[in-house]
This record gives sequence, structure tokens and C-alpha cells, in this order.
Amino acid sequence: MNQRNIRNFAIIAHIDHGKSTLADQIMALTKTVSTREQRAQLLDDMAVEQAHGVTVKARTVRNYYQAEDGQEYEYNLIDTPGHVDFNYEVAKSLSATEGAILLVDATQGVQAQTIANYRIAKKHHLPLIPVLNKVDLASADIEAALAGLHDLDSAFTPDQVLLISAKTGQGVPAVLEAIRTRLPAPTGDAAAPLKALVFDSLYDPYQGVIAYVRLIDGQLKSPQALNLMAADCHFTSKSIGVMTPNMLPQTSLHAGDVGYVVTGIKDPKQIRVGDTLTSAETPTSQPLPGYEPAKSMVFAGLYPQNNDFPALKAAVQKLNLNDPSFTFVEERSEALGVGFRCGFLGAFHLQIIRERLQDEYGIDVLTTAPNVTYHVTLKNGQHVVVNNPVQFPAFSLIEHVEEPFMKAEITTPDASLNAVLKLAEQHKGTLIDLSNNGELVVAVVKIPLSEIASHFFSELKSVSHGFASLNTTFYDNEVSDLVKVEVDINYAPVDALTFVVHREDAPQMTQQLVIGLKSTVPRQLYPTPVQAIVEGKVLARVDVPPLRKNAAVNGDKHSVSKKAALLRRQSANKRRATKNTIKLPQSVFNTILGI
Repeated sequence: MNQRNIRNFAIIAHIDHGKSTLADQIMALTKTVSTREQRAQLLDDMAVEQAHGVTVKARTVRNYYQAEDGQEYEYNLIDTPGHVDFNYEVAKSLSATEGAILLVDATQGVQAQTIANYRIAKKHHLPLIPVLNKVDLASADIEAALAGLHDLDSAFTPDQVLLISAKTGQGVPAVLEAIRTRLPAPTGDAAAPLKALVFDSLYDPYQGVIAYVRLIDGQLKSPQALNLMAADCHFTSKSIGVMTPNMLPQTSLHAGDVGYVVTGIKDPKQIRVGDTLTSAETPTSQPLPGYEPAKSMVFAGLYPQNNDFPALKAAVQKLNLNDPSFTFVEERSEALGVGFRCGFLGAFHLQIIRERLQDEYGIDVLTTAPNVTYHVTLKNGQHVVVNNPVQFPAFSLIEHVEEPFMKAEITTPDASLNAVLKLAEQHKGTLIDLSNNGELVVAVVKIPLSEIASHFFSELKSVSHGFASLNTTFYDNEVSDLVKVEVDINYAPVDALTFVVHREDAPQMTQQLVIGLKSTVPRQLYPTPVQAIVEGKVLARVDVPPLRKNAAVNGDKHSVSKKAALLRRQSANKRRATKNTIKLPQSVFNTILGI
């Protein structure tokens, strides 16, 4: 394929704006997949993607397009996620392209993630093709959506915006032609030494690590001695090819192509996304700039339910290879044993990882409550970074605590503005700016990350009847009055239930917590006390009822003093014998997630 006839592009959109449907139509019109192979969300092959209707992992597929000028063109489509938690995946995909389609739902208009993805594309200096989807629906407001696109970028005039229906195929041929005419071809030098960007990877238990690469310069053949420049890892390629969308082996790849390399490497740590692949014999002189590492925003503990730690360790290592934004370090809990303290891009990312562990590896995990990174200054002047609430220093040693604040851009219809601002205030948000974007109102709020780590987005959807959207960026670390809540069950501390909360919220949250634990902590043969302790003081307590009624004190008219004394002695003996043996189910940790 002549390099002038290659187009590498991505589709960027807000969640549920029809990105995967458009990708399906492009593959259908270019006959990349046969009618028999066609199905909805063809590139979303993970179970969690099908279940949630969202794209989680970037995928690539090569299409061949017969253009109006009579020539054949190679279209390398690199799919992108739409959820706010997966901005890192979007940035990875866009770094391997020369342009992108900006897709907007005509029934919803420009949303928060539309704006966020637009900014990522502009940061990479990529030309964009604005496309308005779902124009065939009765609820489509095309004029308002066109106005929103023009407000986003003055170059998006109505004559530049393509109107389509990805579901029916209306207008999609014009999109294929626009990719040819509006997006540039790659500019690499096929005669130069091999230089390729590793923009994604996956682990295959039989073939080892499979790296997805975009060739910038040179040629890639198989077998060939290769080197990963940043990791200084040498290997010989076992196989190379392209995705159609299944793996199709090739004898060679050239500058401008997008494909895969079967490395045969069994250690997932040796290949990192963003590395530069080059020839071991004639290497390139300068590596590619790569990516900024993804910054984890939410942390939680993952522990195996069946005590199979080696299986969990192998699974999280492979997930980390497929998803570099997911980080982990080993930790030990007195209550749950050995597990991992993991970092996630957000609460939805945490949910996706849990479901992938179950669906792809058959591992059930216990998940502790999510928390964020705190910067603690001690009275002796020492600074401590705390990712795990168990490591939170004693209150008597603390001078002050700083927590991360986010700048949240909330886009909502004006009718829901009061409810949205009230919700932000309840979560300790401070209004920074208020502006109009067409018929939508954009409220910029400074809010603690801990307040939006779990339920804020779902509550926002609720108060705005599903119309509000949220985009967050890091703002600053600021001093807050925070306390550590420790939970004792049967007078024994359960470190995995420890969490950090604002002092003013501690009384109410601890009361809700112990009430919830009363129905989720497994019952014993004796009353089991559950206590929430803050700074050495018990703020809330409840007794989990025993499995049997105490016949000595329930309605028996006879003298029961001897029987009661016997029961008290038995109860005390049982508590001493089983003080730390209560096995906690996931429902116990869900109680903290729900408060």
C-alpha cells in the first residue's frame, strides 16, 4: 500500500453517543467483516464492555476503502473509550493517529467528555472531522447540536459538520470519503531505521506479550531482532500482522502501518506502553517521547475471597499489562491476609477491574472502600504520603492534613442547575465559575476528590434526570480537617474497614456504618459488638444479635441466675477463643461503599 493512501484515525465521543455503532458501520461498508460476522459492538469484545455498553479498551482494525477517485485506501481505525475514567486510553489511541472523528449525539449535543476528548486531540494537533449522529431520531435537535459544535470550535461550521445515523447507515459513506479528503497521510520515512510506537499490548498465555505498534519510520519483518529502547529489552519477533479485527499475519509492515508484534516475552513487566520499538541491528538514534504515566486518583484494596493469592497476583499482573493505568502494590491485612493496594483512574475504573477479574480469570475478590492520597504533615515537620487509611498517623502526631481537590466541570440544563449546585454544596464543593454553552449551563466547582470518588456521579445523574455530565481535572492539594475511622468487630480492629473522613461527617457516617454492619457481619453464638472509633473515642456502637435467643432472659418465669451466669461465662470464653476468626463477606465492605 502506497503511504499516501494510508489514513490512521480514531473516533472520539462522549459515552453512549454511538461511537461503537459507527465503527461497526465503517467495517460493514468497507467489507472488513462479512455479513455473517457482523454484530453490535463488534470491537467491544470484553464481557464488561458488552454488559455496560461502553468501550473500556482501545482496539484497532484495518479497513480497505474503495474511494470515489478509483483508488484503494488503507483505513486504520483505532477505537477509543468514552467514559471520563478512561481519558488515558484516549490519549494513547490519539498518539498513534493523524486525525480523528469527533462524534456528537444530535439528541444530547456537546457533552463534557466531548469537550475533554476535543482538548486531548487539539493537544496532539490533530485535525478533526465533526460528525452529528442520530439525526434520524424524532428527539434530535440538529440546530442546537450544530450551535454547540460551533461554540466548541469556530471552524465547525454547519457546512463542515456531517449528519449521519450510524444505526441505519445514513450519511456514513460521506464520513468514509471525508476521512480520505480531510485527514492527512502518515509522513514517515520507509528507508529510515525502524521506529515504532508501542501504543497498547495484551497478554496471551501461549504467545506471551502481544504489542500493538504504529510504525513511524522504517520496516518491520518477522523474524527480526528487535529492541525496546526504554526497557532495554531485546527479543526476536515470533510473528507480525494486522487486526481485521482478528489477527491476520503479515510478512512485513511499513512506515505508517498499524499492526501487532508477537514478542514471545513471558514477563509482562518488560513491555511498557509508550516505549519505542526499533531494530537491534540498525537502531534509530532518538526514541519517541512516549506518554506521561497515568495518575491514579482512587485507591482500594483487592483481596482473594478463596485465599488463592498466587492466582490473584498473576491476574493483576496481566491486567496491568493490558491496562497500564491500573497500578498495584502488595500489602497484608490482619483481617483479610495478603492482597494488593491498587490504584484506579476513578470509581468506574475500579468496578471494571473487579468485573474483569471475575469474567476473564474467574477470581472473586474482596474490595475495600476506595480512598484517595493524603499528604500529612507531622508535628516534627516530617511529611507523609498516605495511600492506605491504615497508615494514617495517630491524631496526636498530626500538624495538618492536605487532600486532593478536583476542578469539576458540570454541564447541565438550566432547569437542573439549582439541584446540581445544591448537590455540589452537600459534597463540600465551592462554585468557581458559571457560564452558558448554548442552552446548557457549565458550572465549574472545586470539590474534594474523596467526595466524588464513589457516588457523586450517580447522584448527579439522578438530580439532573440523566442530562448532566461531569469532567474532572486535578486542582490542588488543600488543608482539610480529616480523621481516621477505625472499626472494631468483637473488640478486635479490622484494618481493612478503616477509612478517612471529614471530621464534621464522622458522627453521622459512623452511625450509618454500624447500623449497616449489624445486618451484614456474620452472626456468632453470642452478641458481637461492632464499634466505630475516632481518635480513641467510640462514636457509634451496635451489637450484632446472636444466632440463638438467650432462653435464660427471654420470658422464662423461673429463677435463672445460675443459667445466666453460665451463659455469660460461655460467651466470654467464646469471644476469647474466636476473637479474630470472623470471616467477613464482601457485603461488609459494601456497607462502607454505600454510606
